[in-house]
Amino acid sequence: MLKQAFAIFWKDLASELRTRYAINALLMFVVVTLAVIMFALVGETLSPGALTGMLWVVMFFAAMSGLSRSFVAEEERGTSMTLQLLATPTAIYLGKLLFNLLLVLALNIFIVLLFLLTMDQFTVAQIDLFWFVILLGSIGIASATTIIAAIIAKANTKGTLFPVLSFPVILPLLMAGISATKIAVEEPMWDTVWPDLQLLGSYIVVVITISFLLFEFVWKD
Repeated sequence: MLKQAFAIFWKDLASELRTRYAINALLMFVVVTLAVIMFALVGETLSPGALTGMLWVVMFFAAMSGLSRSFVAEEERGTSMTLQLLATPTAIYLGKLLFNLLLVLALNIFIVLLFLLTMDQFTVAQIDLFWFVILLGSIGIASATTIIAAIIAKANTKGTLFPVLSFPVILPLLMAGISATKIAVEEPMWDTVWPDLQLLGSYIVVVITISFLLFEFVWKD
């Protein structure tokens, strides 16, 4: 299973590096969005909480602009049936999850670094806690969007369905991520953030477990 999963991961990575469809779309969205925010906030003073919420909103919508490609591309190229014959559903899901996780991690690191460079008001008090929360958030976003991408891959209105289905599923993650990031920015205290970290960890475990259980039915139907 792991051999098949890594083969699918490397296939998707090689395809993305060759076409750069998702990478270009994601980077363009991030740069344009942050540029608009930066110019709109000239002379304005925002609280750390508002800036934290803005950061997570950018990360969420950036993910919405490219992560559905992991399964949609298989349908568009007509390779989904071949993939079903060559690999088990578990291996397919794991390979797609690993690819989306790599994409989300790279994307969120880029977003955070650009956010720190362009937003002078945004400073982090506890840098290790901050990056740990970003890591958990990235894993959560990747795990949720992977199964949702599989669900909408065969639909006619893929572009509309993906964010519509993703938002209610990812909302608990966003709320916990914003709360934990705000604590990392304002009060560097691990004890205060522990409930949010527990929620983020539980969310990841639950979503990945449910996805593994349901993926075979979603993918084959």
